[in-house]
Amino acid sequence: MQKHKIIITKYDPKYAEQSVQMWRESKEKAIGQKELHSFDNHVNFLNHILSKQFQIDLALIDQLVVGMIAYNNTEISQLYIHNDYQGIGIGQTLLDKAKTQSNGRLTLYTFEVNKRAQRFYEKNGFKIIGKGHENEENLPDLLYEWNSK
Repeated sequence: MQKHKIIITKYDPKYAEQSVQMWRESKEKAIGQKELHSFDNHVNFLNHILSKQFQIDLALIDQLVVGMIAYNNTEISQLYIHNDYQGIGIGQTLLDKAKTQSNGRLTLYTFEVNKRAQRFYEKNGFKIIGKGHENEENLPDLLYEWNSK
């Protein structure tokens, strides 16, 4: 794959449909389960709930949404990378930005079935501090923590 210029930018609702499409496809591949919510509900969640509670950054290549992260100074709520653009550093770039804007400690949940995400977070200094969490997918998950100290 040729080297593309990746632009990290604050979320803009004009990218809502693209973001949700990428998010759904990435999550489905990662956990092997179809998204429970309708596309429109997912867009509504992104625009009116998630974006009010978290800073959302997008990774764009030529106006194509290839990654997204939703975070605040203590937690990462969502981190998804386009299936065709995984493994080239986009997730790393988004995670590093969240780390620099954190208070020195971040927590996140990831599904136990998502081994790729676990390897990624563990490589980045996250440690498992808990298991099991109520989620709509009814899948076991892991609570991770990163601490800069």
